[in-house]
Amino acid sequence: MTKRFFGDIGPVRFEGPKSDNPFAFRHYDPARLVMGKTMADHLRPAVCYWHNFAWMGSDMFGAPTFVRPWEGDDMKAARLKADVAFDMVSTLGFPFFTFHDKDVVPEGGSLGEFGRNLAEMTDVFAEKMQATKIKLLWGTANLFSHPRYMAGAATNPDPDVFAYAVAQVKNAIDATHKLGGANYVLWGGREGYETLLNTDLVREQEQLGRFLSMVVDYKHKIGFKGVLLVEPKPQEPTKHQYDFDVATVAGFLDRFELEREVKLNIEVGHAVLAHHSFEHEVALAVALGLLGSVDANRNDYQSGWDTDQFPNNAAELVPALYFILKNGGIAPGGFNFDSKVRRQSIDPGDLLIGHIGGIDACAEALVAAARLIEDGKFDKMRADRYAGWNEPKAQAMLKPAATLEGIAKRVAHEKIDPKPRSGRQELFENVVGRYL
Repeated sequence: MTKRFFGDIGPVRFEGPKSDNPFAFRHYDPARLVMGKTMADHLRPAVCYWHNFAWMGSDMFGAPTFVRPWEGDDMKAARLKADVAFDMVSTLGFPFFTFHDKDVVPEGGSLGEFGRNLAEMTDVFAEKMQATKIKLLWGTANLFSHPRYMAGAATNPDPDVFAYAVAQVKNAIDATHKLGGANYVLWGGREGYETLLNTDLVREQEQLGRFLSMVVDYKHKIGFKGVLLVEPKPQEPTKHQYDFDVATVAGFLDRFELEREVKLNIEVGHAVLAHHSFEHEVALAVALGLLGSVDANRNDYQSGWDTDQFPNNAAELVPALYFILKNGGIAPGGFNFDSKVRRQSIDPGDLLIGHIGGIDACAEALVAAARLIEDGKFDKMRADRYAGWNEPKAQAMLKPAATLEGIAKRVAHEKIDPKPRSGRQELFENVVGRYL
């Protein structure tokens, strides 16, 4: 590449909160120690391929607005795209990138050609990763864009589509394995239904369970050491999807005895579409032992769509970071910026600015969450609310020997008459806000 797409911008450095430089970090200092680990080790940020290098700024009502020199559907364009991608990740100083198979190479005229293109790009990536020390957070297969997947992939009523998806996933896992990916994501973009009138729920969920089980078996067969992740997604484009939220996926994994083999990749935007908060989904995944990785973005709260905007509100992220830190961190997952610049942000530098603001918001929230934990007052408030359960009589109620009639007898004998106690919600909210 003779001329950098980003001109003379970069590398991006930490300059502190007083900096006015749009191409500098104000809160994200990769080497800063927080609770014994660097910010980079805590957040493990990744640049995604699809929104930055595969999306050209189109929407359902408008044509593409971005002019990208790598736009094209051949391997020459794919190699140029890879040059710019690794230049961008290096300029930001992020340690990871992520991709769908269709993001990085053209599909060509057949699955065989698609596989050969991906294998060729895998070799290109391996060389660039060796030269830059950038790593792969996760890879995945795009099983939703092509018309063949209009009725789903694993859940499709056509068995040939199921078979094609299996082969495509095998190729993507092989590429991820060869590149030393820390994870592999299964993202069911269209695994659901638009109407129940033409849908066999039992059959489709059995197909999806078998599909995922085969992926698990193949992981072990080839010796892939990364974590398999499923990304909960509630709707959009279908009315309902089988991987609706953390609770739904947890039940699905348990049903097919996969709860020890698969963890979850949780996205802010998908949590909102499921009518949850991001921290709810993170906290529930932690409670179930299923937290794997996260996608850092946000939705427009006036829109019912997954708008994939860069996170810019540190206060909203503090609770999620709190639960992540209490979990002991997120590695081998990370914070993947599944975010895109707006269609009007057409300058190359806008791609960098979006990531700078996004990682700054995450870093500010990380520091606040760490202070919250290290101070100890917040955790004590939470513990005090449940202190009564530490008493022997309370503990006895949760043991197998406890019975309804036994507990009822004790209530009558001791004349137990509990009075309402304040949940002190406003105090909890105020205390969290003190640490930003």
